[in-house]
Amino acid sequence: MIDYEKLMAYEIPDVRQSYGAREVAFYGLSIGIGQDPMDANQLRHVGAAPEVFPTMPLVLGHPGFWLGNPATGVDASRLVHGEQSLVISAPLPPEGSVIGRTRVTRIVDKGLGKGALLDADKELVDAQTGGLYATTRMTVFLRGDGGFGGPSGIAQRPRAMPERAPDLCHEQSTRPEQALWYRWNGDGNPLHFDPAVAKASGFERPIMHGLCSFAIAAQAVVAGLCGARPDRLRALKARFTAAVVPGERLRTEMWHDGSFRTVAVERGVMVIGNGYAEVG
Repeated sequence: MIDYEKLMAYEIPDVRQSYGAREVAFYGLSIGIGQDPMDANQLRHVGAAPEVFPTMPLVLGHPGFWLGNPATGVDASRLVHGEQSLVISAPLPPEGSVIGRTRVTRIVDKGLGKGALLDADKELVDAQTGGLYATTRMTVFLRGDGGFGGPSGIAQRPRAMPERAPDLCHEQSTRPEQALWYRWNGDGNPLHFDPAVAKASGFERPIMHGLCSFAIAAQAVVAGLCGARPDRLRALKARFTAAVVPGERLRTEMWHDGSFRTVAVERGVMVIGNGYAEVG
């Protein structure tokens, strides 16, 4: 069972990471960039002298699957990624060294049988200068951990979506083995690669990492709302509303006010909702 004070104070070690062209290109490939090897906008992130795609701060300095440590008191077999945000303070250079500093910032007890919510914030800074590159926030739904006596908190209302047809749409196929590639960015949660763990968690097969789906939606936002200019993306936030199965085709629907959502085309199921992109 969760000990509220202990989990709020849980020490997540800083992660120092150096990266270069190989890591930049691998990240791009792992989120599905490069499926059209004739597209110059894709090759810029996975070809010669690759440029950093703006969602890469999500995986750099990543502390790994720290909620899987029994010391957290969390039922790791039942947690799911609920929401994600990314605020970009400065563009990442094509190579360098960074430090990721992650901490628990909020835990909400929804009640016995209703689960709990946990927010973890990460600041990604330059290892030499300390300059801030990005701030991320991950909200995790702890399905098996409600009723531990923690604060009930105040529910955050999701961003309202436009009630009219989208202004832009962008479709992209995922690959059947994509989660097996993406896990090497630092997320070792077996839910994404072990069929037995996925089944025990209530899924028919391993599912896509939420951060991978998030990055796929970001590609659509860059192509549509940013005019194919990655440097214009300033911030991105969204809710994960359903699991993505690797191999599915995803359609991201966007509005000029920055709103977006992503649908699994074959199933007609919204997998990312209440999205908002800030474009400069």
